[in-house]
Amino acid sequence: MGKAVSLHVICGILAVLVVSLVKADDPYRYYTWTVSYGTRSPLGVPQQVILINDQFPGPRLEVVTNDNIILNLINKLDQPFLLTWNGIKQRKNSWQDGVLGTNCAIQPNSNYTYKFQTKDQIGSYTYFPSTLLHKAAGGFGGLNVYERPRIPIPFPNPDGDFTLLVGDWFKTNHKTLQQSLDSGKSLPFPDGVLINGQAQNTYSGDQGKVYMFRISNVGLATSLNFRIQGHKLKLIEVEGSHTLQSIYDSLDVHVGQSVAVLVTLDQPPKDYHIVTSTRFTKRVLTATAVLHYTNSHTPVSGPLPIGPTYQIHWSMKQARTFRWNLTASAARPNPQGSFHYGKITPTKTILLANSASLINGKQRYSINRVSYINPDTPLKLADHFSIPGVFSVDAIQTLPSSGPSFIATSVMPASLHDFTEVVFQNNEKTIQSWHLDGYDFWVVGYGFGQWTPAKRRSYNLVDALTRHTAQVYPNSWTTILVSLDNQGMWNMRSAIWERQYLGQQFYLRVWNAVHNLANEYDLPSNVVLCGKAIGRHP
Repeated sequence: MGKAVSLHVICGILAVLVVSLVKADDPYRYYTWTVSYGTRSPLGVPQQVILINDQFPGPRLEVVTNDNIILNLINKLDQPFLLTWNGIKQRKNSWQDGVLGTNCAIQPNSNYTYKFQTKDQIGSYTYFPSTLLHKAAGGFGGLNVYERPRIPIPFPNPDGDFTLLVGDWFKTNHKTLQQSLDSGKSLPFPDGVLINGQAQNTYSGDQGKVYMFRISNVGLATSLNFRIQGHKLKLIEVEGSHTLQSIYDSLDVHVGQSVAVLVTLDQPPKDYHIVTSTRFTKRVLTATAVLHYTNSHTPVSGPLPIGPTYQIHWSMKQARTFRWNLTASAARPNPQGSFHYGKITPTKTILLANSASLINGKQRYSINRVSYINPDTPLKLADHFSIPGVFSVDAIQTLPSSGPSFIATSVMPASLHDFTEVVFQNNEKTIQSWHLDGYDFWVVGYGFGQWTPAKRRSYNLVDALTRHTAQVYPNSWTTILVSLDNQGMWNMRSAIWERQYLGQQFYLRVWNAVHNLANEYDLPSNVVLCGKAIGRHP
């Protein structure tokens, strides 16, 4: 009798394990998200925010590399809405990128189902609204892609995993901020900084254990510095790149960027300050949280750890220390793929100079003199249906030129499998942050002043890490190398939202004349048509 019971129990356990393994390996993950307005008080004052499933910030997406995400988004706002998946490459699938150049906005009281795969990626990412100034009201969240069991990562599994969404915040309603930009005025200075949508949070851990902190700057305008009182930060990952594990007292995280660090709770048991503060601003805004040791009986005390404020050279010097861990497997067995980036001769050099200028008496921002405007018809649909007059491939040039800025819907053509050098030249006194959808790229160089071909001698052509967002310091340049192996229509934009909204963006059309699924997926069956694409047959 006892043996029979034992055998029955064992069989039951095995059945549960089999079911669990099957579920764990299920390649599809289904979600339904409802976007709505709500009232919260992030800075102590009640204000309208954007909720996803009644959460602010939105739900954290936790998936596994190569998972297929099927996410039905229901828009209950009074404005059209889209989410973009910041850093997810959308392999051969710019149809799901969630920006106005590739997707029709989801109209109020309607829905759209995103279908995309976290193909060959492991790391810390985010999502956020790409429409209007919705990002100023919320709608953002963390997107963490974990490794599959057979894929080793270059550090022991941490004892805990915290996602920290840090960013500047405005008390002013997002529609009022948008009206200010539409009238030709710049945004005011932010009112504060938040950590996970709040002015105060507590993160608990056991003494002697190691915890991962994923820090993403989801703000609109300001670079931030992150630090923890009395603790060192071991950098392990930057936007999907496993790094050499250098130790830092604090880390700069620029708008749109994500980093992951390991923190060992190796101090006496008490509570400690977690601090994030603005960089390169005359007035420094600070947000704090608490790192709580579970065996602590001592509340947080002492002065906040001091961080850098305006030291540009300090920040550039730190950025140069970020190196790729070439022995880490990452999502693929060989982190370099089938080639080493430093041994490839670029097929093209693109030099992009940002500028601030008045056009028709209103503040605009430009790239190589062109200030982008969104058309009613997504560029991707116009391209697919061969609809003329929606965008221009001649407006934006690959080199800066003199003359006044002008407005255009600018697309830069490129060929599939080009290997391109892109230089961001910043002749302004403010820091810039640049993002490219659909790709990660090697950040090979930073420097002050004007870029010249001679600056290539300073490039890191050995172990530069790849990421999707790169900062460009005031009166400086940053160079990236990108292998254009992902066909589609991809947004190149300022991650600083005022500049993006007022024209500092364009689209890169990566194209091959051969139409097949090896190059690009077909138009989705549930595609939404708008503008000049209405009435077209999918």
